[in-house]
Amino acid sequence: MANIRPIRRKAPLIDRISHIGHIKKVLLLGSGALQIGQAGEFDYSGSQAIKALKEEGIQVILINPNIATIQTSWGFADKVYFLPITPHFVEEVIKSQKPDGIFLSFGGQTALNCGLALEKSGVLKKHNVQILGSPILAIKTTEDRQAFAQMLAKIELLTPKSKAVKTVADAKKVAQNLGFPVMIRGGFSLGGQDSGVASNLGELEQIAKKALAKTPQILIEEYLAGWKEIEYEVVRDKFDNCITVCNMENIDPMGIHTGESVVVAPSQTLNNFEYHQLREIAIKVIRHLGIIGECNIQFALNPHPQPNGSRTAGQKHDGASLQIKNENNKLSVAGGGLSETENYKRTKNK
Repeated sequence: MANIRPIRRKAPLIDRISHIGHIKKVLLLGSGALQIGQAGEFDYSGSQAIKALKEEGIQVILINPNIATIQTSWGFADKVYFLPITPHFVEEVIKSQKPDGIFLSFGGQTALNCGLALEKSGVLKKHNVQILGSPILAIKTTEDRQAFAQMLAKIELLTPKSKAVKTVADAKKVAQNLGFPVMIRGGFSLGGQDSGVASNLGELEQIAKKALAKTPQILIEEYLAGWKEIEYEVVRDKFDNCITVCNMENIDPMGIHTGESVVVAPSQTLNNFEYHQLREIAIKVIRHLGIIGECNIQFALNPHPQPNGSRTAGQKHDGASLQIKNENNKLSVAGGGLSETENYKRTKNK
């Protein structure tokens, strides 16, 4: 916990909440249907968010059409709407309930897309609803693959050679310049949805057409087959304190989807230099993005680097503020610091 700069509490946490945007009632966009990009982990994180908010005396309004979820259980949220998570229905709930704030980060891809649409159309501003947790710019940057790659370049971090396109014809041009095989990633999609590897123009066209039918953007990038896939869970508070909760390593190399592989924590094959280098990069990324709460950052690590060559590339931010622990959820709404978490207090008292 050496990286945490203790912030002296000047008032009880519950008192300070009332001074931060007068947050008394929040709207939480739930996990919805279980699918790639919004599977069971979002039901869990949303449930933890509801518990954290209720502990702070905040009323929670939940929209989730999936009755087979924990977060829609009796006694969790103060009010549950079993409605589709679309801009139309969410706006109607906002008109009826008049929440002070909204959480976009606990419902997976559908909730993120809905939140971005509500912000772009001016609905949230019109009804004076504050986006809680990570700022909207961070969500936009991490959802737009080209913008995310450009952001990493600004802070001098490496990514695979890539380019975002909006048509199949442009995808073919980029792929031919990069050389096959190439990785196709759907923009505005979590968990690898609408992504795939193409070894020729025929496979590229098939994957690109399918992806572009659902998303306005795809990223064509060089394929890093055989590289190690490493992940870091990082937490940041509004005071810019950061901790790495853990790091993880996929047993299978790049090229095998994480959902079809085995992930172990902590990593098993990194040496001390590699571990701390990736940790420093992960903290650098979350600070630059301004994320409040927890996020998952994935790395590709070259197991056979060239002399004087960098081993790390292909950073990918998996979602925006994917908060999975009870204490971390409080960072978003209460504006608290990591020094106020129970884990820090227990460590300090040892």
